[in-house]
Amino acid sequence: MARVLLPLAKGFEELEAVALIDVMRRGGIEVSVAYVGEESAVLGAHGIRVVADLPISEANSDDFDMIVLPGGWGGTHALAEDAKVISLVQELKTTKAVGAMCAAPYVLKKAGVLGKSYTCYPGVEDEIDHPGYREDTKVVIDDNVLTSKGPGTAVCFGLAIIERLEGAQTMQTVKKGMLLDYC
Repeated sequence: MARVLLPLAKGFEELEAVALIDVMRRGGIEVSVAYVGEESAVLGAHGIRVVADLPISEANSDDFDMIVLPGGWGGTHALAEDAKVISLVQELKTTKAVGAMCAAPYVLKKAGVLGKSYTCYPGVEDEIDHPGYREDTKVVIDDNVLTSKGPGTAVCFGLAIIERLEGAQTMQTVKKGMLLDYC
């Protein structure tokens, strides 16, 4: 069973985080939610609290197959300023895989691991200031780096992660079970 670390910081995009957690778990992926900050109940950008499983300080890259970052500017900036998050992103990009959506590819850029091709929330590419932005697709896979646009693409991003970690057959089973005819 694949294991994914999904860190949250105050101001994260709730729809992205919850959809990713849900879809990945439907695909048999063990998702550990880590909190950045003092409280395990992390407040999202729209006032929804999500209770995390562990502090980011206890996360070890050897225990995970991938780190996935939801967006939301508040959460993204907090993740980008956290040395442990940056270290985990760098380690997992080298050995396994990293994923980020919406504003969170900014964290990948700050960590120095953003690929040659990526996508993000429209307009955020200006702040990321990195060549290779693609606006023509919901999900971009560039070697060990997976990126996605924003809240409306979270389910598709979760399916891409399942395909990467658990295979196409598992992804198709989840997709069919969720009655998805897009992605």
